[in-house]
Amino acid sequence: MTEDTRSYDVVVIGAGPVGENVADRTTAAGLTTVIVESELVGGECSYWACEPSKALLRPALLRADARRVPGLGPAAAGPLDTAAVLAHRDRMAAHWNDDGQVEWLKTAGIDLQRGHGRLDGPRRVAVTTPDDGTVHLRARHAVAVCTGSGAALPDLPGLAALRPWTSREATSALRPPGRLVIVGAGVVATEMATAWQSLGTEVILLARGARLLPQLEPFASELVAERLREAGTDLRFGVTVGTAARRGGEVRITLSDGSRLTADEILFAIGRAPRTGDIGLETVGLPPGDWLTTDDTLTVTGDWLYAVGDVNRRALLTHQGKYQARIAGAVIAARACGIPLDTGRWGPHADTAPVPQVVFTDPEVASVGLTTIEARRTGRRVDVVDYDLGHVAGALQHDPDYRGRARALIDPDRRTVVGVTFAGPGVAELLHSATVAIVGETPVERLWHAVPAFPTISEVWLRLLETYRDQRFVSQ
Repeated sequence: MTEDTRSYDVVVIGAGPVGENVADRTTAAGLTTVIVESELVGGECSYWACEPSKALLRPALLRADARRVPGLGPAAAGPLDTAAVLAHRDRMAAHWNDDGQVEWLKTAGIDLQRGHGRLDGPRRVAVTTPDDGTVHLRARHAVAVCTGSGAALPDLPGLAALRPWTSREATSALRPPGRLVIVGAGVVATEMATAWQSLGTEVILLARGARLLPQLEPFASELVAERLREAGTDLRFGVTVGTAARRGGEVRITLSDGSRLTADEILFAIGRAPRTGDIGLETVGLPPGDWLTTDDTLTVTGDWLYAVGDVNRRALLTHQGKYQARIAGAVIAARACGIPLDTGRWGPHADTAPVPQVVFTDPEVASVGLTTIEARRTGRRVDVVDYDLGHVAGALQHDPDYRGRARALIDPDRRTVVGVTFAGPGVAELLHSATVAIVGETPVERLWHAVPAFPTISEVWLRLLETYRDQRFVSQ
């Protein structure tokens, strides 16, 4: 066992995309930076979430699209090549090897310390190294906690012996299970149902509530449920797991309605929990295991402790965490250099809305800003404009029987778009235009002159604006 003490301007705990971006920004500003990682450099997104999950989903969605295109349907009718899909997934996850990411840290001038990092008082981090040594890191200016989140698990008796899947096992499994029970109704649940069902797995999805994707517009939930059912997924609503146990390689499950299921694997996709239980928060007067609350500069306490990404629960999305990382890096650099913070319109501050998100199911769902559910909850008055994407010429090029819908929420006083949801094949690429319209607070009269190319699905913008101009909308 060895002990070592080193000093840096900035210490970052967690080398996922968020931690990497914080470290990149502070290093670029001339601050010496070390990043601490106990697993793989690149984090959850690279190895167990965004990259492998989309690699599994891409073949499934392309085949679904191809089946609906005249002339391609019969050619796409056969099963996917499971071995090729899983090999592609493995490549996208870099075969769970972080050599490339480690090399990037070196080229960026960022030091890497392997091991488990814990706060050890203000501006101090103690790292237990893989050889059971201890490295003490002292930060002259800032410590950034970028430890992210992990899968939440239910309080079920015998959970350890059950060996359930979480999102990690669901994206890294070596082969498709014959029968998979998915507990949950959110993004992970619906995406993994889409992916594994496409590879021949018999999927049963159990939802506690009355619909899938409950945070999104109901029409999007209905379209996703409809497609999953058509693909063969057994959807059951209003049920929970009472008991679950592994017997002879099988998982035997009793549901709250008294029914019983048998499966090869069970995936719990019921939410996320912060990875803060063992990072030394108690040494700086904070309760361990909680989400970390920050101000809009991502500061937790004083002018030295920052929480960036999932761990602050502002928006549990990689792209939003990377955005926060850019803000945190700028704030840390400004404070270190004694530059006053400008938190006005163009200065460093972390917005919580609008937050863009894509659910890569069949059909895709893309949303940003307010939904009608959120507008009602907050008492926000909006004009709701709907349009059937099946009436857009560009959509019909994808599928003569295209099923999809677009919804825009418009502030009736400012006449700006405050929320957009698209649901349908190929709509993910529409999302950035919606994000720009909302962030830019562009009046609908100006958007009218942003002419969409014909024939593309983006022509739905013209149809939404025509509908609004002709007063064919609902105010609520």
